[in-house]
Amino acid sequence: MEANPTLDQLQVFLAVAESGSFSGASRSLNRAQSVISYTIANLEAQFDVPLFERTGLRQPRLTDAGKALLSDARRIVADLQVMRARAKGFKQGLEAEVSLAISVMVPTHAVVDVLREFRDLFPSVGMRLNVGELGVVMDMVLNDQASIGIGGAVVQQHDALLAERIGHAFMMPVVAADHPLARLRRPLTLNDVREEVQLVVTDASDLTKGRDFNVLSYKIWRVSDMATKHHLIRGGLGWGGMPASLITDDLRAGRLTRLDLPAYEQGEYPIYVVRKHANPPGPAASWLIQTFGERLSRCPNRQDFETMIEAQMLPDAAEAAE
Repeated sequence: MEANPTLDQLQVFLAVAESGSFSGASRSLNRAQSVISYTIANLEAQFDVPLFERTGLRQPRLTDAGKALLSDARRIVADLQVMRARAKGFKQGLEAEVSLAISVMVPTHAVVDVLREFRDLFPSVGMRLNVGELGVVMDMVLNDQASIGIGGAVVQQHDALLAERIGHAFMMPVVAADHPLARLRRPLTLNDVREEVQLVVTDASDLTKGRDFNVLSYKIWRVSDMATKHHLIRGGLGWGGMPASLITDDLRAGRLTRLDLPAYEQGEYPIYVVRKHANPPGPAASWLIQTFGERLSRCPNRQDFETMIEAQMLPDAAEAAE
């Protein structure tokens, strides 16, 4: 008959191993030492291997087999604890999973920090994360592919959606440091950029399909995502607007140069949290909405950001937010 240890046996095994003695396990579990010894003996009989060396020792010592099985026991007990936490969460209304759609305009540092804290506070809640461009975030919420959307301007009013402004971001026109536009070192006119390749993200959303934003050049290269656009601009293949939070390190290191281009609209873009009226957030989703709001409200404005970049220094709080 195959070994089929009980949870109680595994917990006793862990208690003996962690306390270093049968008497220590007896005290920690509030059980008679004879019960501890009997439980371990039964477990060893099931596995048909000794877990502890006892002969000639004042305290039991794990055998090689015991050391190997100890990690398995810890994993099984930990998995059960997660299972219990998940069941308790269901009873309290905690979600099994939160689906989140985030725009590339949302500062990466803020996303990582908030999700790290989310993982620690809600270990039983799964996360489905999607990163999208322009109207994709709103599309995903409307189509129930995401319960929460965090992104830029609401491109279309919709009665089914509730949108709340929680922060801001902004785009900056940039080029590689060795690009011809970077060498002009003066305010640029439309004529300066008309014949240079401008890199533009093509949105996959029907909400913004066919609409161009801040396109000034005659020569346009369209790419599918912001990460590709970022790589191509850094490679000197053209100029384009990038979310300030994505290019902080490039500007500081001199890999990219900000263009002084008055014709390029550089106002701040509001960041909204979007959800359906008919899909109120549970405890975990509510925490995400509140925490992102607190974090993104601390983002520096465009003027402050440019001042910090020009001074070649970014305070920790600003870097974390942007």
